[in-house]
Amino acid sequence: MKHFFNRKDTIVTEALDGFLATAGSGALARLDGYPEIKVVLRADWDKTKVAVVSGGGAGHEPSHAGFVGAGMLTAAVSGEIFASPSVEAVLAAIRATTGPAGCLLIVKNYTGDRLNFGLAAEKARAEGLAVEMVIVADDIALPDIVQPRGVAGTLFVHKIAGHLSESGHDLASVAAAARAAAKDIVSLGISLSSCSIPGQAHEERFGADDGELGLGIHGEPGVERIALEAASKLVAIMAERLAARLDPHSRYALLINNLGSVPPLEMALIANAVLSSSLAKAVALTIGPGHLMTALNMNGFSLSLIKLDAEREKALLAPVGPHAWLPAKPVRAPVVVAMAKSVTGTATKPASRDAAAERLIKAVCQKLIALEVPLNALDAKAGDGDTGSTVATGARSILERIDTLPLADRAATAAAIGDTLGTSMGGSSGVLLSIFFTAASQAIGAGAPLTQALLAGLDRMTFYGGAKVGDRTMVDALEPALKALDASGLEAAATAARQGAEATAAMQKAKAGRSAYIGRQLDSADPGAFAVAEVFAAVAALFAPA
Repeated sequence: MKHFFNRKDTIVTEALDGFLATAGSGALARLDGYPEIKVVLRADWDKTKVAVVSGGGAGHEPSHAGFVGAGMLTAAVSGEIFASPSVEAVLAAIRATTGPAGCLLIVKNYTGDRLNFGLAAEKARAEGLAVEMVIVADDIALPDIVQPRGVAGTLFVHKIAGHLSESGHDLASVAAAARAAAKDIVSLGISLSSCSIPGQAHEERFGADDGELGLGIHGEPGVERIALEAASKLVAIMAERLAARLDPHSRYALLINNLGSVPPLEMALIANAVLSSSLAKAVALTIGPGHLMTALNMNGFSLSLIKLDAEREKALLAPVGPHAWLPAKPVRAPVVVAMAKSVTGTATKPASRDAAAERLIKAVCQKLIALEVPLNALDAKAGDGDTGSTVATGARSILERIDTLPLADRAATAAAIGDTLGTSMGGSSGVLLSIFFTAASQAIGAGAPLTQALLAGLDRMTFYGGAKVGDRTMVDALEPALKALDASGLEAAATAARQGAEATAAMQKAKAGRSAYIGRQLDSADPGAFAVAEVFAAVAALFAPA
């Protein structure tokens, strides 16, 4: 695995310095004693309220420094990647933040954290400071383990304790509320990859078609290997295990945590799956989805739930200073707004039959569908390999609607095809072809012959799209083909389209379209031009004399 870093031994301090430099507002600071003592704390802290201190190994960003600020943590103590901070670092944080109101330590249930935070607490008490410690053990992956791990559910405790401290509660009540909250949290994670540590050799233990359920936030193996399935099925497995731990008569807050490298698109899909699962009826508030307690670049996510009461709900909804915290939000069904009707007043033409038109449209669509794989392969050399799938989607949409088309009316048919492609096809290709057919429809309606109408559509498409012959796009085949069609007929158009498509293979740099963003030279035909040539060849064959 590749990583951006300078030296392995300075990753954490350089990251913390970057975090502080971009945090803005001067609300945060770090203790001297750096780099051995890595403590980020509130710059405005006056020790009149209960200090709330947490921390642990680096690699879980934005935890823990990202949650330092008004309403959450007073200070965060960082160790090296996945390594507990030292006793001296924790003790320095306690001394820097603790006044007469005392200090609460919030610790994830890992041996190193318990020992180092625990010894620091004992030393602080020996110095006369009032210190309490809460241990969070929210992971339910290993049901029979005596000491469950502390994972992302710990953030609920940060938020609740931070809110109570900010509200002026004393140490005893803050600690009691934090301990009670910790007992009412359950979490479970799943991942499709382990994480890799910068500067260390990495060997992926996962197969191509499996993942792990219940793995820890340091990349430790999960409780079981699980086959890769649809996201909804994976979420359903997690939901079933989590639901078994919930009180069926209670309301819960749900935290959806990105463990590192799951794209936002997939995290939103996961959120939808969770809120469509057996957990949905219990969830009143959601936090996320987003990066909250990560495991470097792990390709996974975790779900955490906490039982709500009035005080906890108030605490979770209260605004805070740290930007890394994602505000809790009530669960709401999507609001659906009716689409506005066309202002032109043009009624949709009724379906009508025309055997020749139907045969032509079917032939073109079937050819484009058959080209899906080769077009994707061509596009993969210069883009993301989806041209074939895009045009095949548009072609299938036309075929699905062919019985509804007003085939006896050329202008109306062209308009309907334009509307369908603009809605179903997606990407720039769908818009360009929608413009082409829509403009052609208007020209036909104004009395232009079909060949002239198609050229009018090309004119509008090139005006809005910006491409011309020589730019290595579908225009290189489409323009000469339509001009030949107007002047000499279908067979000449097919020849011109083929020659135009072949010419794009010699154009090593595109000047328009997505391929124009590729810095390297290209050595294959443009997929759009290739598709145009194949379509004209198919149509020419369809109407060739017997």
